[in-house]
Amino acid sequence: MLKFTCCSSVRQFSDPAQAQVLRGIQRGFERECLRVDRSGQLARTPHPAALGSKLTHPWITTDYAEALLEFITPPSTDSAYPLAFLADIHHFCAQQLAGEYLWAGSMPCKIGADADIAIADYGRSNAARFKMVYREGLGLRYGRAMQTIAGAHYNWSLPDAFWPQLRDCCGGSGTLQDFVNQRYFGLIRNFMRYGWLVPYLFGASPAVCQSFMQGHPSDLIELTTGTLHGPYATSLRMSDLGYQNHAQDKLGIGFNSLADYSSALEAAIRTPDPYYAELGVREGIHWKQLSDSILQLEAEFYAPMRPKRVSDLRPAKALATLGVQYVEMRLFDLNPFIDIGVAPEQSLFADVLMLMCLFRDSPPISAREQGENDENKHRVVTRGRQPGLQLLLHNHEQPLRALAHELFDDMAPFADMLDAAYGGANYQQALAALRQRIDQPELTPSAQVIEAVKEHGSYFNFAFEMSKRHTQHLQAAALPDATMAAFQAAVQASAQAQQQLDAQPQALFEDFVAAYYA
Repeated sequence: MLKFTCCSSVRQFSDPAQAQVLRGIQRGFERECLRVDRSGQLARTPHPAALGSKLTHPWITTDYAEALLEFITPPSTDSAYPLAFLADIHHFCAQQLAGEYLWAGSMPCKIGADADIAIADYGRSNAARFKMVYREGLGLRYGRAMQTIAGAHYNWSLPDAFWPQLRDCCGGSGTLQDFVNQRYFGLIRNFMRYGWLVPYLFGASPAVCQSFMQGHPSDLIELTTGTLHGPYATSLRMSDLGYQNHAQDKLGIGFNSLADYSSALEAAIRTPDPYYAELGVREGIHWKQLSDSILQLEAEFYAPMRPKRVSDLRPAKALATLGVQYVEMRLFDLNPFIDIGVAPEQSLFADVLMLMCLFRDSPPISAREQGENDENKHRVVTRGRQPGLQLLLHNHEQPLRALAHELFDDMAPFADMLDAAYGGANYQQALAALRQRIDQPELTPSAQVIEAVKEHGSYFNFAFEMSKRHTQHLQAAALPDATMAAFQAAVQASAQAQQQLDAQPQALFEDFVAAYYA
């Protein structure tokens, strides 16, 4: 039974012939990870030249810090391709590292003072400087330690051929793109309601090295010497310890419509914040941040899921002008037990959850419900494995386990739908295996990390051991000649593109910044 769907006609997609359109779903991963030296400290070396230019390489770049690698897989309709390509990136990169390791966990290694965390250097062009100043601003606003946290994002979109079929059975006014926008925003709203299930099932950051706290107080308690944890936490990465911007809360950026969302983002990048203004934008020729607004860029807005559009336009303008192209789900921790940080069942589960969120009725989210959604996420990431934990549903306390089982029941028809599309049972089997984690929280990655930390004596010891083991395994397995040649060609092409960009005449940087906001 398809429960609470937008209309009864969507049952047609359960038919094997109709379900074939879902084979056009595109997926891709982005995975961040730190480089560390042989002692497990944050690497102080520049981005390895053997990896190419982090400004222009299509698959291998950096996020905030010079040592924070980011791997990006091209979108693909082959459900197995993103993880396979991600594995190839890991093999290639590990084999280019000299005396360094890829850090296995979401929460960072031992880190020193903020000033010791080098911001990524992208080159001499205005585009490169723009990225660097933005990161300077992030460090100024939130501290650099916050920017060493790593995770995995899942990019997901439905095929063009799907949307006319859905509109034919569900109806809708406006253009086809208007309909697409409405349905993607409905998906996002439902994900805000049910996304707490992701950190429960896959959260893997219940503990952190004490050095990360930088001397600040917290509610965490000591697990072992040098390690703090939440006894029932699932994902400290997604808690208040992670990247948060409470100044943006007053803007009320929500997902009830594309127009509301894009206009709120526009306001956020143009509304000065008194504290950021006090910090200042420039000191002489040195830029401390791009602006004193609540957000420097739209990307600074942090949400569990974001609508996206590939374009040369600014993100908010691109969405307002061209509409939603795909969604980016941002809740996956890195699994430190896996060499590439992501398990195959994660994408299978995400496919089912997002398909359910898309098809399910999705009324606007009120301010009261948004508070409820935020509270549920907070409870799950800080104490999701707590026996008897209750979540909020329509202002009433309900047991997490009962709500989780109900969601798995509701997702089952959509797993069937995807299995019909692909002619197998992978989705049903993945859901059946993951469902066991509801009543057996000891099976969750977060519980397994706690046990492993105890066994190794500290979070650092555990994560460093995993980092060495994974990197050495990745280095030992040779890539096929054709794959290695493709990566080497991408390195050379990115280096040439960087050189050409750096050699071009540059306008005044302040004019470049002004043009962005124009």
